[in-house]
Amino acid sequence: MELSAATLARLQTPLVIGSRSFASRVLQSPLAGVTDRAFRRLVRAHAPHSLMYTEMVSASGLHYSRRVPAIMDIDEGETPVGIQLFDCRPDFLAEAARVAVDQGADVVDINMGCPVNKITRNGGGSSLLREPDVACRVVEAVAGAVDVPVTVKTRLGWCDAEINILDFAHRMQESGAQLLTLHARTRAQGFEGTARWEWIARVKAHLQIPVIANGDIFSIDAAIQCLETTGADGVMCARGALGAPHLVGHIDHYLRTGERLPEPTATERLARARDHLHLLFETKGLPGVRQARKHMGWYVREFPGAAAVRARLMRIETLAEGDALLDEALALLAGTPVLA
Repeated sequence: MELSAATLARLQTPLVIGSRSFASRVLQSPLAGVTDRAFRRLVRAHAPHSLMYTEMVSASGLHYSRRVPAIMDIDEGETPVGIQLFDCRPDFLAEAARVAVDQGADVVDINMGCPVNKITRNGGGSSLLREPDVACRVVEAVAGAVDVPVTVKTRLGWCDAEINILDFAHRMQESGAQLLTLHARTRAQGFEGTARWEWIARVKAHLQIPVIANGDIFSIDAAIQCLETTGADGVMCARGALGAPHLVGHIDHYLRTGERLPEPTATERLARARDHLHLLFETKGLPGVRQARKHMGWYVREFPGAAAVRARLMRIETLAEGDALLDEALALLAGTPVLA
């Protein structure tokens, strides 16, 4: 499947969000426990122009601790980058947005889609879909507090019986949101089932601000199908980039040139796994090595013996242990004996 010439031409123009212009229409989603500086560096190596986000930041936590959390750390010169905030208190979110801009955020995004109970039971994330008046006050407060674009990431509704995205999205636009990213699932779906892209098309037709499609973007073909189906202004990669930091860049390259870059080989995936392991150790020390375990599970796959090596990589305690196991995986790929 290929994009039509008309769609490709439209998507080769800059993405305009408020007063800012962005060269790429492919974004990397904020992902809790994933999109730290190490991960963003790997994605950025393939997608230098793409807007990507930090992990989401609790506005309440920032307010009460009075300390800037490590997840708001942005590399010097890292751009374009957004910081995503969550909460339901307009004043706390406005305060957090100002801190985000001070940290270097090019965009402030408000999370109105996270389905996790510990977020929703305190009024944040997708619970705001049930409180549109509060959501409006949040956007108004944040938009009034900063001079960078304010965006919203949300879902279709709380559940199938409460799909209210058309009215909700319009109210977000009227309150000052300058872009809306829509994960085409309900809160009740979580990450199960299929993303219902037809709703993104309906929202796109309903709004004047840009709409970014999110949900089930696991490949170039998925991005093509989504963009043709929805007419969206771009796509946001989320879980598709786990163990695949090249994905954003490969989709972006296709939109720019019409050319498909080759998928990384198993050997190249292992090299990226090693890079990721070392970056996590460099930025976080031994806690970073432990965090790398899940990433190793996403990288090390699809070759004989991968499952056994992967299981051991997901228990590593030291950098040296991780390196030794990745060497073992490379030896398996090369068909050479593994040294004891």
